Amino acid sequence: MRTLLAAAAAALVLAAPADAGVTTIASAGPGPSRYDKVTVTKIGPASAKTVLLLMPGFQGGAGDFTLIGRDIVKRVGGVQVWALDRRSQALEDTSRFRDALAGRITARQAYDYYAGWIADPSIQPHFQPIAGRALPYARDWGLTTTLNDVHRVVQKARAAGRRVILGGHSLGASLTAAYASWDFAGRPGYKDLDGLVLIDGGLLGSFSTPTLAATKKAYADLQKSDPFIDLLGLGLPWAAGVLSETAAIAGVREPTASSLLQASPLVPAQFKGPQPTTNRGAFGYAFDATTSPEELALIQMRMGTLGPDGNWRDGEVTPVARGEALFAQEPANAAEWYFPKRLTLDVDAANALTRNAQTRLLGLRPWHRAGVDVPLYAMQTSLTKGRVLRGARRFIAASRIPRGRSVLVDASPTQSHLDPLAAAPERNRFLATVVPFLKRLR
Repeated sequence: MRTLLAAAAAALVLAAPADAGVTTIASAGPGPSRYDKVTVTKIGPASAKTVLLLMPGFQGGAGDFTLIGRDIVKRVGGVQVWALDRRSQALEDTSRFRDALAGRITARQAYDYYAGWIADPSIQPHFQPIAGRALPYARDWGLTTTLNDVHRVVQKARAAGRRVILGGHSLGASLTAAYASWDFAGRPGYKDLDGLVLIDGGLLGSFSTPTLAATKKAYADLQKSDPFIDLLGLGLPWAAGVLSETAAIAGVREPTASSLLQASPLVPAQFKGPQPTTNRGAFGYAFDATTSPEELALIQMRMGTLGPDGNWRDGEVTPVARGEALFAQEPANAAEWYFPKRLTLDVDAANALTRNAQTRLLGLRPWHRAGVDVPLYAMQTSLTKGRVLRGARRFIAASRIPRGRSVLVDASPTQSHLDPLAAAPERNRFLATVVPFLKRLR
């Protein structure tokens, strides 16, 4: 039975639909020309007349939407899902992860290449991390750069008369609200859209609302620091992405083997189970909403429990195999190894979607909130304790968004932050409610 489960999980990761593909779209921005591009993973029929363009959240990647994208296109005819990777994804060296997923090397060999060499310098060759301070232009990879990149993708999606619905998860939902309100050389962003989909995120109080003083300080600090966020506090900005993908691949390839990461000095103690665990058990323990650290609610799913034998036992909305499949993907993975600090700084400053001292300080252009007139879908999980829908209602009230064609969903009793992207289709509240919304827009 365990062998069959492992094979099924591996098939889920490796078998992409024939109509999916990865496209590179050029977009000028700060820094060398080799980074003037974003990539888009396309899921569903190329003949579709409607594109649902989805943007990942904080430290997320296009792989966030592989599972839910397939679920959507199976249920909504005439729709193709496009999943966006931001320009910072081009900094990643994912070569050994591709090898591990293809079975050319083991999960242990992939771990040694990316992280094992830190404790054992004899491991050669090994991953060469990007030195953030050597990329000063990444301090300008903020909201303006990101939305200009998204604008290029929207224009591509609109070719041949296609309709475009823009959406995102978490911070990606915040980017969606900002894009609709943004001024692109005099043209409001919403003019190129036919609908908005906010998955557990948004603006107008959905997340933090910094003071002007806090924004000034964060901006000044950024000019003197590494441009990328260090989520785990290890001084290694790339570690969160590398370790999450390593854990997922180990769980897929060798689910019942002793945990590869439990003995790793790079994995913080709060992610490790109280007893020896399997690879699958270790992944479940680190990402489950019950056992994952409270301060890392952004990575949590409701999957089940760790059994006394160290194996994982499913029992909630997201099977652990789907959680692993979310993170064990290439070429489009689900984690952004190098996430620019400037992007969160700008998004927080644009919270009010209006001209104010903070947007003037940072050169932001969310000037057209009042004119936004396309239908909106918004769903919240347990993450923000009601603030996502509060922000969505404020957005509707302060704009021309049609109330009668918009949908607000509270999934907080049953879903944590990543569940909308990974939950089993028959238990996914997001899938059940966004499909009718998309059908009406289509």
